[in-house]
Amino acid sequence: MNTGSRGRLCIVGIGPGDPDLMTLKARTVIESSDTIVGYTKYIDLIGDIIKGKKVVSTGMTHEIQRCILAIEDALKGNTVSLVCSGDPGIYAMAGLVFEIMKEGYSDALSGMDISIVPGVTALTASAALLGAPLMHDFATISLSDRLTPWALIEKRLYAASEADFVIALYNPRSRGRRDHLRRAVEIVLEFRSPSTPAGVVRAASRENEEVIITRIDSIPYDLVDMESTVIIGNSETFVWDRFVITPRGYNKKYSRFDGNK
Repeated sequence: MNTGSRGRLCIVGIGPGDPDLMTLKARTVIESSDTIVGYTKYIDLIGDIIKGKKVVSTGMTHEIQRCILAIEDALKGNTVSLVCSGDPGIYAMAGLVFEIMKEGYSDALSGMDISIVPGVTALTASAALLGAPLMHDFATISLSDRLTPWALIEKRLYAASEADFVIALYNPRSRGRRDHLRRAVEIVLEFRSPSTPAGVVRAASRENEEVIITRIDSIPYDLVDMESTVIIGNSETFVWDRFVITPRGYNKKYSRFDGNK
């Protein structure tokens, strides 16, 4: 409730979906907020902790509207949580809030406090389900060309593939982008063996979670959607039992792993 005090805007990462993977700070901030703003699907994920609060939800592609609503409510003196899946600074809302404030609310910071509350990402949740695929350098690339030209995405795919990064792909496939993942794999295969391990995680940490460990030349494209994260190993990544592992190099530095060193 607005008590006439300085407003506060918190951009909060709620994690990948499992309530147990939401940070304690995120939960505390949300519970102490007057207003909750977010994408309808994400609002539904936190329904149990926002009962009785003012809730503003919008559909997909209304990101700018959500940010403006959150900013303006905070400027009224309220404590507002703008919730995002994963981490708010990674393919989410934090950067957009700052861009909007810079362009249209230049004096806003004098009227409110703003903070970013980090969260567990779909990438880290997916990596944990696969094993340890991100133990060495990796690149994260979104295959969505809604805001980024496809030519630039391809350029980044070439650079990451040639440099032998483990490659994590966000937004790999949708109804309007059925062939982007296939093209991305074609690029990676110019630099890596077809037997390179790959993992597909769909809906990480949610009830409909699926985990697939395969090879880069056997990725099940039809099972991949916008809720999926695809991780492609580097030249040293291997599969052991049910785990995908990218070695960091300890085996080269130390002569044995028998626990006595």
